[in-house]
Amino acid sequence: MKLRFSRNLLPQNHGRKYDFSSRVLASFFSTEPEQPPPPPPPPLYKRIERVRDPKTSVIPVLDQWVREGNPVGELRFLVARLKSYKRFHHALQISSWMSARCIVPLSSKDAATRLELVYRVHGLADAENYFNNLSKEVKWRNVYGALLYIYVQEKCVEKAEAVVQEMKDKSIGYGSFPFNLLINLYYQVGDFHKLDPLLEQMQKEGIPHDQYTRNNLISAFSAASNLPRMEEIINQVEENPHDSGGVSWDAFTTAASGYLNVGLTDKALAMLKKAEEKMPNHRRATAVEFLLTLYTKSGDKGEVYRVWNAYKPTRKQFAIRYACISICLSKLNDLEGAESIHEECESKCSVYDFRVLNKLLVAYCERGLMEKGESVLEKAAERRASFASSWHILAIGYVNHGLMGKAVEMLKRALSVGRRSWRPSPPILDSCFEYLEKQGDVSGMEELAQLLKDEGPLSRDLYRRFVRTYVAAEKPLDDDEENMTMSGTVA
Repeated sequence: MKLRFSRNLLPQNHGRKYDFSSRVLASFFSTEPEQPPPPPPPPLYKRIERVRDPKTSVIPVLDQWVREGNPVGELRFLVARLKSYKRFHHALQISSWMSARCIVPLSSKDAATRLELVYRVHGLADAENYFNNLSKEVKWRNVYGALLYIYVQEKCVEKAEAVVQEMKDKSIGYGSFPFNLLINLYYQVGDFHKLDPLLEQMQKEGIPHDQYTRNNLISAFSAASNLPRMEEIINQVEENPHDSGGVSWDAFTTAASGYLNVGLTDKALAMLKKAEEKMPNHRRATAVEFLLTLYTKSGDKGEVYRVWNAYKPTRKQFAIRYACISICLSKLNDLEGAESIHEECESKCSVYDFRVLNKLLVAYCERGLMEKGESVLEKAAERRASFASSWHILAIGYVNHGLMGKAVEMLKRALSVGRRSWRPSPPILDSCFEYLEKQGDVSGMEELAQLLKDEGPLSRDLYRRFVRTYVAAEKPLDDDEENMTMSGTVA
């Protein structure tokens, strides 16, 4: 068996108002020292933020806020903020409470937001039912757009097309937006033959292409390996940059990826040079990592080093960027370069991150350099606490190379430094228990089971191996050992 390596409204401060003049006058006739006013109540969002469990309702918090006489003008902002944090249950509760209490009239935008929340929380059928029960007054562009977005997410082609047709028939915000979503949908499901008729419809109805249209088309034609059509769009935009805003970073990198997929490396490198000039400042770190990945795919080690040296990471970006370049160099078989990157990270990073070392360990294991990997990890562990995942990587490597005694040893090291929520992979556990069973190593199995006690229950298969090993060794399974192994055993 070959085991693989896996890779936080501020509403306006509406605290209680104090009558300054009354307070000052009272101080002249009081013999008691003046007490400071009580602090204002926490903002509504802070109260909602404390309710972490999505199964716990936030309605009591809202009701208490109103009973205290606080304003509710920030609820729409609160819904949007919770939605952006993927707290869909609580966002939906607040949105529904606003309507039930008649706090604000339901606008088309409110309805669109709630439609998406209903979909996120309850699914497609409930979202469709909510849409069908909305009044005509609020069924406008926002609402139809939300429904179309849902159908795209669900890959419901016929329903999405019907929504676009209804938007056209009712002249509801009919522009490039619905077509962009349809292009994206056809790309996702592989209906590439529908792209040209859709583009003809846009041209016939005088609907211009915007940046999203072009990006979606480039992605679709790239995925379909229709490089002539992809190049046609890029050339059109480059010839008329003032009309269209030019080709975006996403378009250039998508085109480069398409070229790489069919082995046109020179054309891919040309696109990557243009993409580098368009790197978005607001997500430069991610863009650099993507450039490194694509240059690695092209096999151009010189360009990988050039991009790395040109965009050295800031302190906040150390770990993830160093991990990325380490992976890239390993894929290019530049193990010496990956080792140099690890040494540089050790000397420059104020907080050491074992993820960088882990990438190097994976490279060692894939090349059978197990002793070197273990030596590097031992030296790192002497200076700082190691991660269970690092030892686990070595365990996987030893299993893959058939050195099961060392695999068991590394698994024990991983379990001895285990961390909350970490658990070794089932294939590794099974391989090590199988080895110990074949060896008749009762003490080794007992030690491993004891280390696993805090990591969760043993599976039924592992428990059976445990029992078979005892039986084969003619050793009775006493109550303590049986309780240790059976506690919480999977049924």
